[in-house]
Amino acid sequence: MTEKKASGVLRDARRIVVKVGSSLVTNEGRGLDEAAIGEWCRQLASLSQDGREVVMVSSGAIAEGMKRLGWRTRPHEVPELQAAAAVGQMGLAQMYETKLREQGLGSAQVLLTHADLADRERYLNARSTLLTLLRLRVVPVINENDTVVIDEIKFGDNDTLGALVANLVEADALVILTDQKGLYSADPRKNPEAVFIHEAKAGDPALEAMAGGAGSSLGRGGMITKILAAKRAAGSGASTVIAWGREPDALLRLVRGEPIGTLLVAQTQKQQARKQWMADHLQLRGAVVVDDGAVAKVRDEGKSLLPIGMTAVEGDFSRGDVIAIRGQTGGEIARGLANYSSSEARLICRKPSSEVERLLGYVAEPEMVHRDNLVRIR
Repeated sequence: MTEKKASGVLRDARRIVVKVGSSLVTNEGRGLDEAAIGEWCRQLASLSQDGREVVMVSSGAIAEGMKRLGWRTRPHEVPELQAAAAVGQMGLAQMYETKLREQGLGSAQVLLTHADLADRERYLNARSTLLTLLRLRVVPVINENDTVVIDEIKFGDNDTLGALVANLVEADALVILTDQKGLYSADPRKNPEAVFIHEAKAGDPALEAMAGGAGSSLGRGGMITKILAAKRAAGSGASTVIAWGREPDALLRLVRGEPIGTLLVAQTQKQQARKQWMADHLQLRGAVVVDDGAVAKVRDEGKSLLPIGMTAVEGDFSRGDVIAIRGQTGGEIARGLANYSSSEARLICRKPSSEVERLLGYVAEPEMVHRDNLVRIR
């Protein structure tokens, strides 16, 4: 058992990523399950009204495309998989848009690939878009862009994507809704002595030994992908719940503290994980030198670094790189994620934030380094 109980992990979560699998979304391949999707959307709306931010990662495009095309078995040829995804994505997006609109919520379709999250510039662009949608009280409905990417269809799974999205938006929790009640010590279909795991530490190696292979002919995942997804999400401080998707009011009961499904608790606090990741960078691409006023704001008060406080830019770095922030004497006072490249930083150096758009032709953020992306060096 872990120290932090389920009642606290989900009850305190303000930003939640919910992932639902193909078998649930398409009612075991019989077509989009309108009633089930409507129920999840109703619960998402309730969470939103409670002041929480929610993101939906939904499988089902290929399975829905198979149904619309009259295919009974999942094809193996990549062009056929891509065609099925293209056909099915239309219906999937329409269904979520309709059901969320009925609940008074806006929705947005976001198609991502692992490449989008591996490339630093695209990662930051995706992050900015998703955070803006959440701020506008719009629910992002995310799926892999199976139509154009080969590797994701062959090897990808939306459990992994759910974890990557949780890291991307710095979610407090990842909820994976599946066709199983949760994790057992062994496959309960084969071993009658299998014990249900109510709670464990995310990343515990013993969990991977318990998980079997893919359990559905429609999707690409299985319990092992969910265990690995929980491990990945824990890296940024998000705990994961694996629960049965048809459990009545599962999401609402989880945030009330009911111990539904299997809880895999992250052992690192969210801000700790983020700050430690930046602090552990051994090689920095560059630095900005700041005046005494900025030193006081950043190091002593923990404020964001604004362009007007910068006096010089060193090195060659891109947006999203970890850079050093140095005082006039050359000592490092902090480090953080740059919102602008080195060439852009040189243009906005000593300028007020109101001038950024005029100087660059666009504005990403008013800060050079936001306080949430900054760790102070004492």
